[in-house]
Amino acid sequence: MKKVLIKNMVCNRCKTVLQQEFKNAKIPVETIELGEIMFSNIDAITYKKVNEIIIRNGFEIINDEVALIVEQVKSYLISELSNDGMLNENLSDLISKHIHKDYSVISKLFSSNEGLTIEKYFIRLKIEKTKEYIQMGNLSFSEIAHSLNYKSGSHLAKQFKTVTGMSMSSFKNLQSWDRQPLDKIV
Repeated sequence: MKKVLIKNMVCNRCKTVLQQEFKNAKIPVETIELGEIMFSNIDAITYKKVNEIIIRNGFEIINDEVALIVEQVKSYLISELSNDGMLNENLSDLISKHIHKDYSVISKLFSSNEGLTIEKYFIRLKIEKTKEYIQMGNLSFSEIAHSLNYKSGSHLAKQFKTVTGMSMSSFKNLQSWDRQPLDKIV
């Protein structure tokens, strides 16, 4: 078995794209997870093809330990956010358990490599998730805040404004304006 660690895999669509690419290239894959692909047996020539496919699709193989830790943190946060995780536990404890390193070490590596803290990165992820929820239009602002484990809608609203520069209502209005048929706009 050969594990290949991948940078920039952030969603299930990334996994699907790579799965299809490897299938088309007739390269057997055992499993694909966010940030990680397992191959049964690959030789040097196949590994080169794997690398070409990964690069062609906007990803990158991780070979350095710091980049590996940073990608593990990102993948973990994305996956937990997608699974409505982190509801009752401390973020730093969860990350530390997942990566099997002291959180202060992980945090320093992440900050020096990314230029922002893990907490700020996680807030940005939550804001992106908030945008998705607003675009879907199924939840109220307070329901969105609750689903993302905010203690109040106003706390989410404040972070949304800080990160995006606009209120959640303005973002929602902008989205509804973009979806109007042309004959309604003119």
